[in-house]
Amino acid sequence: MNLYQNPLYLDDLAYTAGRDLPWEKLKGKSILLSGATGLVGSFLADVLLTKEELGCTVYALGRNEEKVRSRFSRWIGDPRLVFLSGDINLPLIREDIGAVDYVLHLASNTHPMQYATDPIGTITTNIIGLQHMLEFAVAHRASRFVFASSNEIYGENRGDAELFDEDYCGYLNPNTLRAGYPESKRCGEALCQAYKAQKGLDVVIPRLTRSYGPTMLMSDTKAISQFIRKGVAGEDIVLKSAGTQYYSYTYVADAVSGLLTVMLKGESGEAYNIADERSDILMKELAAVIADIAGKKVVFEIPDAVEASGYSTASKARLDGSKLKGLGWRARYDIRSGMERTIAVLREREKAE
Repeated sequence: MNLYQNPLYLDDLAYTAGRDLPWEKLKGKSILLSGATGLVGSFLADVLLTKEELGCTVYALGRNEEKVRSRFSRWIGDPRLVFLSGDINLPLIREDIGAVDYVLHLASNTHPMQYATDPIGTITTNIIGLQHMLEFAVAHRASRFVFASSNEIYGENRGDAELFDEDYCGYLNPNTLRAGYPESKRCGEALCQAYKAQKGLDVVIPRLTRSYGPTMLMSDTKAISQFIRKGVAGEDIVLKSAGTQYYSYTYVADAVSGLLTVMLKGESGEAYNIADERSDILMKELAAVIADIAGKKVVFEIPDAVEASGYSTASKARLDGSKLKGLGWRARYDIRSGMERTIAVLREREKAE
């Protein structure tokens, strides 16, 4: 039973595709996605392809065509889905395609283990890879560029704000291994502004919180993903810290509806937090929610040195989503309902495999 046979996943697609948005802006348009097989990118591609009346062409940029074909099995043979072979860390400008209307850069190393074991790749994907995507957008006359940024750009809470608005700038020590991800995301936002000013590129920046959902990669090493895998397997939830970190989370359907809102309604040059306070939660409480859904308990374990080096040092990072809500966005799920949905879908998928 794949995702396309799961009624909960199909409902998520129908709900997101039915949001009140200016979809007419996408009619007959072409859209290029990096990170098309990732948690957010794959759901976004499914939503765009579900809206058949738009007649969008979705270019899924990647290095592995088989991976794309496997993830998007429902759309194999559909001319609206086109695999575009490419590595974002290499120049991407193509002579075999013309103008591309929307370019979305969603590819990024987002796993703590990657921060620790491939810090160079983490940084280059967020800066060099982004520049290649920006150059592609300019060369292919994109009408809008979307850079998926992160809650990590805010750094550590200075103790002067309960919620981070888009102008907040917390403490971040750049002279550390773990700084590679947030610092390169910060640099990426500045690079987008440089292309806007110097080359006239229309850019918007959705800032994603810690996202989750049934499109997550089972190899993901983020704490929330580890919790979910344990919950799906019916095992005790392993917490590798005191669990006092207070973060914002977003279910994938809400993350994508927020991203689409920014893409279709956001003001050029602006950044928007995709966040809803109903999904703000302490990590130990998140572990307890998943344990309760799974009928298990939370156990504590000390992480090894490599694993620990990839963890965020931010202890309190809650985002203010009011700017995006001003564009009409609302989240459908709180943390409990989103987590119940995620585990239910993944359990069915695991049974089928």
